Amino acid sequence: MGLAVELADELVDGTKGAALPLIQHDLRLSYEQIGLLASVPLLAGGLLELPLGAGTGEGKRRRLAVLAGGIVFVLTLLGAASARSFWVLLGAFVAFYPASGAFVSLTQAELMDTWPDRQAQVMARWELAGSIGAVAGPLLLTAVLASGGGWRDAYLVLAVVAALAWLGRWRREPQAAGTGGVTGTDGEGEVVRDGEGGGDGDGRGWRVRGGEVLGALREWGTVRWLVLLQVTDLLGDVFTGFLALYLVDVEHLRPAVAALAIAIRLGACLGGGGALVVVLERVGDLAVLRATAVAAALLYPAFLLVPGVAPKLVILAVLSAATAPWYPLLQARLYGSLPGRSSVAVTLSSAAGLAGGLGPLAVGLAAQEFGLGWALAGLVVVPLVVLGLSATGGGPSG
Repeated sequence: MGLAVELADELVDGTKGAALPLIQHDLRLSYEQIGLLASVPLLAGGLLELPLGAGTGEGKRRRLAVLAGGIVFVLTLLGAASARSFWVLLGAFVAFYPASGAFVSLTQAELMDTWPDRQAQVMARWELAGSIGAVAGPLLLTAVLASGGGWRDAYLVLAVVAALAWLGRWRREPQAAGTGGVTGTDGEGEVVRDGEGGGDGDGRGWRVRGGEVLGALREWGTVRWLVLLQVTDLLGDVFTGFLALYLVDVEHLRPAVAALAIAIRLGACLGGGGALVVVLERVGDLAVLRATAVAAALLYPAFLLVPGVAPKLVILAVLSAATAPWYPLLQARLYGSLPGRSSVAVTLSSAAGLAGGLGPLAVGLAAQEFGLGWALAGLVVVPLVVLGLSATGGGPSG
């Protein structure tokens, strides 16, 4: 059920992106508040999430963290559905991020531990499951709106889906206890451990893991992938988060057309993720990363400049397919740079997310000052950074 957890998480993100114009209108939000809704949860939630990797380690403690995070995950969706003000909605979004970290990120870490020699391929499948959820998000919202509901009703449906994913995770997870080694899998990629091990329950376990985190930060091979994960997110989730607003406010399209564009983008990401699963069996991950960066460097400016709705949507689809491999390839590289230390990778990802959380806020502030079109134009540098930093990488991803 590990992939089902990622599917539920991305279903939430896909629905949120498509519903953002409705939320903005309902709660009368400014661009600054939209930026805060994207950035503050990343920053505050990232701080709350920091101890997860180093604190939970592996085994029973990690299992309990995953299940507890899943419960909070569901509760935050119910909180968002009931929000009647910006501050209540912000609080729900802030709580969502550490809950997602426990429920989703620790599940991902277990899969990476289970398949250390095929991390890029496993991450490609993980991203494919997430893309399915992301595509289904706008469709879920469309179905709810067609049935006479609103964005709040969509969040209630999301809470039900997340609860089902939690139940599946709870029932499938092995119940063994012991010393902490990996003894096998349950046939669906879930890790079977015989205990916590490693002294995680005492002060020495915390000190050892803290030292591993600091040591990893001194390794350029690890820091490079952390930086690229945050940079590429600007043309990933951040761009997706502002896309509907851009199409409505700058391109003057109807909200229904903007929702369709979100579905097209996410559908193209799904196609790109599916192609990546096949391509990685034949082509190296760094070659894929560099080729897609070149494509994005040409496609993104074209998307902003080309006139007409249909050409924009076509370019958006190709651009989305090209950038879809970035997250799974870079995340796999991060885990591969820390063999046997998946908990350290989770902690470092949370820490890097604090810096990455400034991205949506920066775009929101720039949009308020210069206009949303100019704010998004600044993202043209992202593919160039990917090309520059990935040029120094080498070796297998693990």
